[in-house]
Formats: sequence, C-alpha cells, structure tokens
Amino acid sequence: MKRYASYKASGVEWLGEVPSHWAIEKLKFFVGFAGGGTPSKDNPDYWGGAIPWVSPKDMKRPRISETEDYISEAGQVNSPCTVIPPMSVLTVVRSGILQHSIPVAINEVPVTLNQDMKALLPSERVDSRFLAYQIAGCQVELREAWVKQGATVESIEHQRMADSRLALPPLGEQQAIADYLDAETARIDTLIQEKEGLIGLLREARSNRISELISGDGLPGRATDNPWVPQLPDGWRLKRLKHLAQVRSGLAKGKDTGDRPTVELPYLRVANVQEGRLDLREITTMPVEVDAVERFSLLAGDVLMNEGGDYDKVGRGAVWTGEISPCLHQNHVFAVRPMQQDLSEWLAAITQTQYAKFYFMNNAKQSTNLASISQANVKELPVLLPPKELRDALLEETNAEVTAFDTLITHTQEAIALLKELRAATIADAVLGRVDVRQ
Repeated sequence: MKRYASYKASGVEWLGEVPSHWAIEKLKFFVGFAGGGTPSKDNPDYWGGAIPWVSPKDMKRPRISETEDYISEAGQVNSPCTVIPPMSVLTVVRSGILQHSIPVAINEVPVTLNQDMKALLPSERVDSRFLAYQIAGCQVELREAWVKQGATVESIEHQRMADSRLALPPLGEQQAIADYLDAETARIDTLIQEKEGLIGLLREARSNRISELISGDGLPGRATDNPWVPQLPDGWRLKRLKHLAQVRSGLAKGKDTGDRPTVELPYLRVANVQEGRLDLREITTMPVEVDAVERFSLLAGDVLMNEGGDYDKVGRGAVWTGEISPCLHQNHVFAVRPMQQDLSEWLAAITQTQYAKFYFMNNAKQSTNLASISQANVKELPVLLPPKELRDALLEETNAEVTAFDTLITHTQEAIALLKELRAATIADAVLGRVDVRQ
C-alpha cells in the first residue's frame, strides 16, 4: 500500500510527520466529555433496570450493546450518571489496566457510565470509529501523554487528555480509514479466533490422551464399586491419596505474627500452579515466622495441587523440583509429599485425568465465582497405580505426547501473537497516515 504524496511535521514528537492536508488539533476542540458515577447500592430500586451501566469490566470488546449491570431510570436521575448517546467513544480513565493499555469501545445503544469511565462525544467533524481506532492504535504514546504520573492507582488526567494534540483527517477520509480498518481487523480477528479455537481443540486432545494413558483406558480389567474409577485394569491397584502421600496445607497470607521474629520468603500461589507445569515468571514474597519456615518450605518432589480458584483450577497439579530454595506455599495450594519419591510424576499426571478432574469438581465447594476443595477430600482422591515398570513406560509415553501437543500449542500461540502485532500495526499505519488506504 502506497504512502501519501506529501507530508508535514506535526509538531507533536510522537506523531512525527503526517499527511500534508491533515489537521493537528487538541482533543478538546473536536470532542466533548462526559463522566459517570454509581447509584447508591443501598437503594435496590436504583438497580436492575433497563439502562446499561458501563464499567471497566465491560470493556473487553470494541462494541458495547449489553453490560453486566443495569440501572433504573430512578438510579440514573438520582446519581451523577449521564445518559451517553450511541456512537460515543468510551474509555477507562481509572484502573490498574492503564498500566499497559487504554481500553476503548463504542456504545451502540444509549448507556450510562461508572466513575472510572469517560465518554468522548465526537463533534460533527469526527467519525467515532476513526477516533476509537486512533486511541487503540496509539496506546503506548497516549498512555504516556494521558496517564497521571506517581498516582497510587493508574488514572488518566482529564486536562492532559483534553489538551493532547491528535491528527485529524477530513471527515470523508476518516470514514474511509475506519471502513478499511473495520474490514482488515475483522479479517485478522477471524484468523485469531480460528487459531484460538485450534488451541482449545489441542488442549482437549492433550487432556484426553493423558487421561487415556494414565487411566489405563482400553486395558482389560474388572469392575469396581468406586464411582470415579469404575474399571480397574488387571495388575493395577487402587489407593487413596492419603495412603500414598502426606497432604500438607500452606501458609495463610496476612497472618498476624505479633512480636515473633519473621523472615521474608518467596511463596507459590494458585496462579503459579498450572496444569502439569509451574509458571514461575511472577513470584511474590510474604513474611513468615522463623520457626515456621521449615514446616511450610517445599521439598523437591512435592506435588503442588490447587485448593481453590475457578473450577478448572481446583486440584490441578505439578511437580516442584526445587527451582527456588527456600520456597513456601500459600494455604490455597496443597503440597502433596509422596511417601515414595518415584511417585511424584505419576501423582501429578493423575491430577490431569478426566476422572480426577470430575472428582475435584464434584467435591469442590462453590462460593460466588470460586470453588475450593478441602484437605480431607484431597486425601480421599482415588489413585490408579500400575506396576512400576508399566508406570514408568506410561509416563514416558505421556511426556512424549504432551511435549508434541505443547509444541503445537506454543507455535499456535506464537502465530496469534504475530497476528495481534499485525492488527496493531495495521491500525497504527492507517490512523497515523503512514499509508494511504483510500481507493
């Protein structure tokens, strides 16, 4: 795609050169601004009405026609909530998400906003789609220009936003750019969705294959009276976890230690324990009493199992190999310490089988959107145990197949990352005038 015939200096460092016929104006000269608020939670008449109420949690898609929360007309009238007309540009102005991005969306229906949101109301000279793409395509630069420095919670300073200078093509050209980006981003988004679907299928196939191998599916055996393991392969044993390992609870964060001496040590959380692997990219620390360090320290060979979280996180496990020493575990992560060291990998594999997942889900206690399983229930987990030689062979085959699946998943994830980079570059090139998208 060709560039414009001529360019000029914008006078804005991060904008650089722009097409010669484009204007450079302060944002406040071509949009209006509107904020929001929260109706009193103490008045139930203010909630559950028909008026969409947009908060940062709704800003996960580029177009908004529905929201998680709705308010009534009385709630709107008796609060700072202004009704925002359709085709306004909505953005988050106060949230931790501003550390790395500025969420932006267009409302397709009249909405109200909470106090952490702001609406940009385009004048007749502005196509709202172009403005939304411009903010999305200049995330890094606009964060530096708009976000208040040194604030406890990241927030956009209104005056800095209003006074920022942006490129403004003629209206018809804005519309042409927006039309082009609507088509191109839709095409790229479709490719991303297809690859995300492929990852889902690969993960499902990975899980099914692990379950087939570790559960001994298809092997001759006999029926049992255990609802979770109805078939026991010949030569295999069925044991409860408590007869194979100690199940150790972790350290409660924020525990009052009084005047007792403490030491600051790293610890593992639910987020660190993924299915069959550990994610140690982000490790936090907590104070622990000196005399409790040994009791809550992990040992190589411990199998970490999640006590709580989303349903898909409950019970998922991985082997600790001593990457950090000493290292603790929070009370939402169990440390399963096998009585025989060579059982660690097998027990971690068991947590990935379908029957174990069903066991955890069935025995988990749910509250709000989270689930948790008790230490007692974990101890009662039925464990299929083949003879050691067969166990080693099955683990070797499982690891080889898991590696193959994980390689495919990684390659697909890399392809998605490249597509997202392409999407961002496509938007930036168009809204900054680096390419002429006009036909």
